[in-house]
Amino acid sequence: MTLWAIPLTPWLLSLLLYVAGRRLGPLTLGVSAGVALVLVLAVTGLSLDAGVTVSYRWSDSLTLGLERSMAGDIFVWLVPLVALPVAFYASFHVSQAPRRLVALLLAFVGAMQLLVLASDLLTLLVAWELVGACSWGLILHRWQEEGISPQAAQAFLVTRLGDLGLYIAAAALFAGTGSFGYAALDDLSGGLLHVVVAGVVLAAAAKSAQLPFSAWLFAAMAGPVPASALLHSATMVAAGTFLIARLAPQLVQAAWFSPVVIFLGLATALTGGLVASCQGHAKRLLAASTSAQYGLMWVAVGAGFPGVALLHAITHACLKSGLFLVAGLAERRIDSYRLADMRLGRQLPGVALSSLVLCLALAGVAPLGEAWSKEQIASAAVDVSPWLALGVAVAGGLSALYATRFQRLAFGRSARRLSSGRQPMRGEWLALAGLALVTLMLSILWWSPLSESLAEALGLVLPESHSWLLIVSLLFVALGIGVGIGGTRKPAQEPAPAWQAALAGWIGLPSLHRGVARAVMNLAHRLARFDDRVFDTPLTHFAQGAHGLARILARSDDRIVDAGLVMTARCWQWLADVNARRGEWLADSLPNGLAQATESGGRWAQATQTGQAHHYYTMIVAGLGAFFLFLLLGAFL
Repeated sequence: MTLWAIPLTPWLLSLLLYVAGRRLGPLTLGVSAGVALVLVLAVTGLSLDAGVTVSYRWSDSLTLGLERSMAGDIFVWLVPLVALPVAFYASFHVSQAPRRLVALLLAFVGAMQLLVLASDLLTLLVAWELVGACSWGLILHRWQEEGISPQAAQAFLVTRLGDLGLYIAAAALFAGTGSFGYAALDDLSGGLLHVVVAGVVLAAAAKSAQLPFSAWLFAAMAGPVPASALLHSATMVAAGTFLIARLAPQLVQAAWFSPVVIFLGLATALTGGLVASCQGHAKRLLAASTSAQYGLMWVAVGAGFPGVALLHAITHACLKSGLFLVAGLAERRIDSYRLADMRLGRQLPGVALSSLVLCLALAGVAPLGEAWSKEQIASAAVDVSPWLALGVAVAGGLSALYATRFQRLAFGRSARRLSSGRQPMRGEWLALAGLALVTLMLSILWWSPLSESLAEALGLVLPESHSWLLIVSLLFVALGIGVGIGGTRKPAQEPAPAWQAALAGWIGLPSLHRGVARAVMNLAHRLARFDDRVFDTPLTHFAQGAHGLARILARSDDRIVDAGLVMTARCWQWLADVNARRGEWLADSLPNGLAQATESGGRWAQATQTGQAHHYYTMIVAGLGAFFLFLLLGAFL
């Protein structure tokens, strides 16, 4: 086995499932997807044991490479493990082209595994583009429905804007070192180092929905629930956080890297928490919470503990994918994602119980695993500043607030009875229950011997814990739960107050994005008109003049050169005709005429030879006379 087998396996299985699974029912499709992902896990284990690095020489100067790393080893297992229940759920939950969706989920897994194993920016760019393309395809799954395509395009283009940073970083790294390898970052210094770090941070922030790119997650909610579950938990949004955690040892060479990452992370955690706390749409609430939780991971990376960020990614992936499955089941029951219309505790008791476990974990209630990883982030923040740790604790309190709102509004008890709506299928329930059970099992992380052994096995460094910080964090969690309960006792005000609507809409970020887009498009149109008038017009006139000259030369060629050639050809044709008619006569007449003239000349010369002297004297006198006459004429002339 080789490391290349890890991303290739899900791609091949994706193609096989799409081609061969045309007539599979929900159960058969779900089992097939499960078997495929189990096979992916098996190949992953065998390939990781086979070697640490592999490479493929693309050209003399370009090489694609894969290598094992602490961060990569975590994610290469996490991605298929989370995808397994999500793909199984999708085969039952999605009625429109489930085979295509499940196959694309498998391809998504392969793209993400390639990303986390990449050993250079060139391979990373290939995987980065594949992840973006797969996410766009998943969001666009119901492309026939009105409004889906613009939403998918918005999510795709916003992340593509950030992707430019990665291209700039790769170009700067290659220009400075002649290599795309991560190891070459150690040899970089000066301005190029800052360019590379800035490009990586820009690309990672856009992918992980950090400010100011956070609003694209709302557009991504146009996709089906399984796509959102995998995208938010272990793939698309996780890619940016994985990248800065993976490259943190090299990126910290830029002194501004850690402060900027901490600022972006904390700002997103607090802003995302406020947005989620005011949001009335189930999927959008979860999307805003995703930005907030990844913001906390950014704080851990900036504080110098990327391993803590990765551990929080593990606990968050399990619960967040489960909560999206919960939202999908609630929507199927009432045909809406409006939390104010739900309160389905009586109608969906099993789903409500699973959701309770997941929401308690999201809130940071001890002893659930998410609470442990949040405490690790707060402890890491203390090493930078107690005020930063306080900010993390406030963000944790906001997590408790929006998690409580979600649980209370979605599954609070209601006196009304619903006669319509679909009950969860057994496959959907099994997938959700599995994720809730794993979330519950992660509570074992609070047992210090196990968590320390796990950190040592993974090569992670954990911060020193502080009891006072744990107390402060739990107080904020309790406060958030209390505010969440109090705020959901009464029906929500309709329409929502202006301040709440502004917060729920990312404080005007979508409008800002549209304004920037309009300004850029207006500038592009103005530049296009300037180009047309200043550059295109002279070039057009020059081209028209050249074309006219070419026509004149063409006519001259037709009239002069061609006419000359035609006349020459006609002349030679006339000579050929003359030769054909008179050639034989001329050939015979000329020699005969010459012979006759010679004969006549001979007879005349013979006649002058009389033998009489006075004849010769007469010829001499005539010759002398002619000579003197010639001289006289020459003198007068």
